[in-house]
Amino acid sequence: MKFPLLLRIVIAIVCGIAFGQVMPESLARVFVTFNSLFGDFLGFCIPLIILCLIIPAISELGLSAGRLLLGALGLAYASTLFAGFSSFLICDSLYPRILERMGQLISVDNPSSLFLQPYFTFDMPPIMEVTSALVLAFVVGMGLAYIKSNALKQCCLDARDIIEMVINNVIVPLLPLYIFGLFLNMTVTGQAFTILEMFVRVILTMVVIGVGLLLLYFCVVGIMLRRNPLTLIRIMLPAYMTALGTASSAATIPVTTKQVRELGVRDEIANFVVPLCATIHIPGSTLDIVACSMAFMYMTGTEMTLAEYAPFIFMLSITMVAAPGVPGGAIMACLGLLDVMLGFDETMQALMIALYVTIDSFGTACNVTADGVIALTLDSLKKRRDHARQQS
Repeated sequence: MKFPLLLRIVIAIVCGIAFGQVMPESLARVFVTFNSLFGDFLGFCIPLIILCLIIPAISELGLSAGRLLLGALGLAYASTLFAGFSSFLICDSLYPRILERMGQLISVDNPSSLFLQPYFTFDMPPIMEVTSALVLAFVVGMGLAYIKSNALKQCCLDARDIIEMVINNVIVPLLPLYIFGLFLNMTVTGQAFTILEMFVRVILTMVVIGVGLLLLYFCVVGIMLRRNPLTLIRIMLPAYMTALGTASSAATIPVTTKQVRELGVRDEIANFVVPLCATIHIPGSTLDIVACSMAFMYMTGTEMTLAEYAPFIFMLSITMVAAPGVPGGAIMACLGLLDVMLGFDETMQALMIALYVTIDSFGTACNVTADGVIALTLDSLKKRRDHARQQS
């Protein structure tokens, strides 16, 4: 039976905590050894994920042209940035209150805090540093968009298919076993229940922030268009509920397009904006990743000001464009940023994946519902431009 990724991760967490109480050390070290190997493999794949996902994404966006595309890109990026910065400011004020009594986490990558050690290790150094991969991806992506090389672009598309196959057929299926070993080890070190309590509090925080963001967006567009924001939200509700079930913006495109049309957006605008925004407009996922990362930084005693954290939000908003269309794809695309810009080790990245996948469907629902705001805004601006042309 094929269980959803979320269910598999929940089962892995529960089993990891339960078996951590009774499993013999010799057997538990087998899973710790697997975690060591899988963690090294994940670190090896991160630069490849960056290169193979970001290069085609940038080149495909660059091949298009027109004011409507530029308007959609500008609004989507501004919306994603606003979501990221809003999430930072809200979490920065809330976490000292809701997480203060939970104590601090000890990194389970630290040998002094680790009771169980792997039987052996196997180094798999990445082919390049994460920063080099990011720079190379942007340079090659922009270059492909400019020279319009079909041969090189096809190679990049084939590489993207390969890395998505690795994500879908290797990383994602083995991820629950990795999380099982992680919580098995953390049960021994006494940190598992602290992590679970933090998960619950952070998830509730992210859901509230996401709903509040949508209310704000629809209030703004409602005032601009002189329409009832609650009516607009009610029309987009089927898209929100569909995204909760699919956890995929791409899979929700038919429903999102239908609801956007019911908002009064013209067909040519809806048919263009909704598929485009399913790729480039990721405010819900961005605010979730910001909230998750800040929670782990707070619990490990890492402090960052807004000025120090801002570069991560700017880069995250761009990297989200390259997220593969699978549940949890957004967090896979930004693992490199978490490593190089926030200093997250393999264990922190794995916990980020577990926490993000738990809330992924709510982030996706926020993404597709906010697409209605982009479509309404662009449709209104185009109507005004057409009207001005007719009068002139």
